[in-house]
Amino acid sequence: MSTPGPQRIVCLTEETTEWLYLLGEEARIVGISGYTVRPRRARQEKPRVSAFLDGKIDRIVALEPELVIGFSDMQAALADALIRAGLNVLVTNQRSVAEIFSTLRLVAGLVGRGGEAEAWIAQCEQRHAAIRAAAASWPRRPRVYFEEWDEPMISAIRWVSELIAIAGGDDVFPELALQRMGRDRVIADALAPARRAPDIIIGSWCGKKFRPERVAARPGWQDVPAVRAGALFEIKSCDILQPGPAALTDGLEQLHRLIAGVAS
Repeated sequence: MSTPGPQRIVCLTEETTEWLYLLGEEARIVGISGYTVRPRRARQEKPRVSAFLDGKIDRIVALEPELVIGFSDMQAALADALIRAGLNVLVTNQRSVAEIFSTLRLVAGLVGRGGEAEAWIAQCEQRHAAIRAAAASWPRRPRVYFEEWDEPMISAIRWVSELIAIAGGDDVFPELALQRMGRDRVIADALAPARRAPDIIIGSWCGKKFRPERVAARPGWQDVPAVRAGALFEIKSCDILQPGPAALTDGLEQLHRLIAGVAS
């Protein structure tokens, strides 16, 4: 009996690869992003054919994919090149936790795994509710500055801001989190985060190692509560900045543990 949906899929970003593995549909994947680290075995099992902004068009075409799946407006040029090469391309642009769940449902539906997706999502939402309940018992909600990039400073994307709230904290730049484009989350004023007095600073510099000592040494930041307390931490970008299963599970759990540490 044949299985529904595309049999040969190229995943231009990690979260789709991780999701298809979780659904037991990894056999459909014929190419992945070079940045993929989840699941670890994908790097040994699948050819790496793209970065984030570009890819090996000829090699992707040679894989004869029935569908190429990407993420973000930042992949528009890559998607355009693949479409012009005659391929079917799906690019999603999820920004919120709800949109991540919707995208997971979409991809699962394409491969006939809707039931498994709903079971996973239900379990995930139950854990989110449990984390919210645990955080509700804390004496206060710590103020969180999440930095996605350092030069220029970019604050948390929407799903990260929402996960901070679930984890028990308050994003100090909630108004920027509502902006869909990274350029609109740039913090031009170097002292703006310091003035918002975060209790904890979490860095995830898009694959570059977070340097808390550099953040603490920024001029005018010495009296920031997080700096005085030494509460500067890293969450790796593969765990929080991929809009898929990792952020909703491991990323959230790390946020919760870190924020809990300064909540008492």
